[in-house]
Amino acid sequence: MDLGIEGRIALISGSDSGMGKETARLLLEAGVRVALTDKPGGTMDEAVAELAPLGEVIAVTGDVTRPGEVKALWQEVRERLGEPDIYINAAGVTGAQGDFLEVGDDGWLETLDINLMGAVRMCREAIPAMRRKGWGRVVLFASEDAVQPYVEELPYCASKAAILSLAKGLSKAYGGDNVLVNTVSPAFIATPMTDAMMEKRAEEKGLSFDEAIETFLEEERPGMVLKRRGRAEEVAAAVAFLVSERASFINGAGLRVDSGSVFTIAG
Repeated sequence: MDLGIEGRIALISGSDSGMGKETARLLLEAGVRVALTDKPGGTMDEAVAELAPLGEVIAVTGDVTRPGEVKALWQEVRERLGEPDIYINAAGVTGAQGDFLEVGDDGWLETLDINLMGAVRMCREAIPAMRRKGWGRVVLFASEDAVQPYVEELPYCASKAAILSLAKGLSKAYGGDNVLVNTVSPAFIATPMTDAMMEKRAEEKGLSFDEAIETFLEEERPGMVLKRRGRAEEVAAAVAFLVSERASFINGAGLRVDSGSVFTIAG
């Protein structure tokens, strides 16, 4: 299917691996020029080397919690590729975990600073030029946890609920300028972040990696009706559609990519 975005420019945060990188792959295949950005010290060089045969792709490092670095990375993208038409916010962390009464302010603030304020800072840079051009697409990564929070991950869940609200507000504020803002909400996708979670679970419980996944699905995510982790490319396909001309009448929507996940309450 022709996405109708050949020649457009996209900036994807949190894109050195996982869902961000797979989204970059699909956009490059659609003829989009892509800028990857993530914090220094990651796997950006490897991602660019892997994706370069597909089209024009560059890497720009920067920390979304530092306003000066946010401005600098956007300026570098503008100078090297041009003004982005598409912004995809895939940067995020699980953040502070544990019993609510034991998670201090620092854990909350760090999680919110990366997951929510990082998106706010990046959207401030993205939207003005999109409004001037009369065409823009923004997709923010939320999570199934935004609407069905898990008690051991409340800072993360709250930050993702805020992303849903932010995106809906932005869609109302700027949709009239043909700047369309939507969210995707994945659930337990095979990424380096969930790999690390499962490795920790396997070590703590004396399980193999595959057993850790299987028991996690049974015990912690029984509502995921397909009974498996999602694949990063399955989420990327949803994002690529939302930023395409095929989705030109979709604004303020939240697309769940979660195997039909339903919230269950034990007891």
